[in-house]
Amino acid sequence: MQCAIGGALQAPPPAGIRAKEGVALPALFAPDPATAKRVFEFFTANIRNPHTRRAYAKAAASFALWCEALGLDQLRDVQPIHVAAYVEELQGRVSAPTVKLQLAALRMLFDWLVIGQAMPTNPASVVRGPRHSVKKGKTPVLTADEARDLLESINTGSVVSERNGRIISKTSILPKA
Repeated sequence: MQCAIGGALQAPPPAGIRAKEGVALPALFAPDPATAKRVFEFFTANIRNPHTRRAYAKAAASFALWCEALGLDQLRDVQPIHVAAYVEELQGRVSAPTVKLQLAALRMLFDWLVIGQAMPTNPASVVRGPRHSVKKGKTPVLTADEARDLLESINTGSVVSERNGRIISKTSILPKA
């Protein structure tokens, strides 16, 4: 089944929760009606951005399927070692930013469940994600020739144009000659 929140969610919702358009929770996140309600609240009331909601739902569904394949069917049985193993497995398949997004989704979801007393502790809170830093920015830098062409193209016939030329020539985005 496809979920309107995003991802393949398979277990039917518990009694008292209405599912629209095939929205259902994985069995891991629906051990009882109160927990299932808390999970639905996380995705509806806590996350306002629809893109974030979709990405986090996909991450939660992926983790639930991974747990199911491992034989973990009770939410309270999930331990930090399970989350860490899941992160390690993800690192072999997807990029570091994707792993970080998935771990952030699990941390937030488990935090929400701990606050709502559906779980005693957050098993994802102590798990470290991969390191990822961008070494090269996306902002283009002008070459010396391009900077010279830019400065020469400014009409110095007016005070405003002359001021703009001086501002541009003093900015740090232009390379040193």
